Amino acid sequence: MSTSPLPLSIWAKNVSPSPTLAIDAKAKALLAAGEDVCGFAAGEPDFDTPEHIKEAAIAALKAGKTKYAPTPGIPELRKAIAERYAVEYGFTVTPEQVVVSPGGKFNCHLGVVAVCSPGDEVIVPAPYWVSYPEMVKLAGAVPKFVLADDKTGFRLTPQMLEAAITPKTKMVIINSPSNPTGAVYSRAELEAIVAVAVKHNLYILSDEMYEHLIYDGMKPTCVATLSEEAKARTITVAGFSKTYAMTGWRIGTTVAPLPIAKAIGELQSQMTSNVTTFGQYGALAALKEKEKTAAAVKTMLAAFDRRRKFLHSELNKISGVTCLLAEGAFYLFPNIASFGLKDQDFCARLLEQEKVAAVPGSAFGAEGYLRLSYATSDEIIRKGVERLARFCATLKK
Repeated sequence: MSTSPLPLSIWAKNVSPSPTLAIDAKAKALLAAGEDVCGFAAGEPDFDTPEHIKEAAIAALKAGKTKYAPTPGIPELRKAIAERYAVEYGFTVTPEQVVVSPGGKFNCHLGVVAVCSPGDEVIVPAPYWVSYPEMVKLAGAVPKFVLADDKTGFRLTPQMLEAAITPKTKMVIINSPSNPTGAVYSRAELEAIVAVAVKHNLYILSDEMYEHLIYDGMKPTCVATLSEEAKARTITVAGFSKTYAMTGWRIGTTVAPLPIAKAIGELQSQMTSNVTTFGQYGALAALKEKEKTAAAVKTMLAAFDRRRKFLHSELNKISGVTCLLAEGAFYLFPNIASFGLKDQDFCARLLEQEKVAAVPGSAFGAEGYLRLSYATSDEIIRKGVERLARFCATLKK
């Protein structure tokens, strides 16, 4: 009788673990062991969920909202999400075009699975969020990477997109504001990308999870609103995690053309069913109790903006480091290529020597950079950047 282990599937063997979660877990383990760690790895706000959102979920729990709900979301929440798009963007969608899923990550995954088949190609601009390539591979499709580095402001150009398209290309993924770079596309830049997608009949997965975390008077652009052609091919993903400090609630949203929304709902019905029922009432309160929500978001955004400017200024004082000023989200993506170290080695040594946790750019498809999250306290940012400067000084000797 053979004692060799039974084989795993090709999906299990080919998927890569999340490097951001792995580094954050290592930093938390060091903290738990009593080490003084400055963590820049986690992509979540350091603020708690606003009280009125928590209270709404508690009230729903006490009221017995603990049973199965419709897979695409409770009707009240889907209606409120549709109304939000109408108010904020003039984007008219029906509640039937809205799907509420267990986290924006799953919304993105379902968007890919709904329209991509084995052998299809998906253009993934790099630096990319670490999960995009894995989602594409889990659909049996092939990720095609196009590097848009700091020379283009970390933004894909229409010329770069055009050059990457083949007869197998099915979709392009756009993420603005961007994780990991904080880059924000202008309306004109997005219009030019949409024009290429329309020309080649591509779907667009527009990940707008950070749409409300934007600075310097810039306005977010909902890609699906750019034209009727854009509306017909864009799968818009957003959610509650980042804007409302609700990462652990796992509530993401998709707005898509009706046939795609129905397909996503049917896929979800076989995979997870509904988002936690009472949690959806908390999300509903985030949209309905607008004044309380706006005040909470304003407080968070002011803190993020202050930290963004401070960290950017301090990073650019370090010899050998250059860093663009992010326009959205809560990340900076400094270039550390001048030190001649692989970014994974740089981050490993930085954590070992100075107890600073950062994610290497190679995790996002861009060697020679770091992702630093400033969704952490002012004290940790100040202390962490001092340690980073000290570490970089040793490399320059």
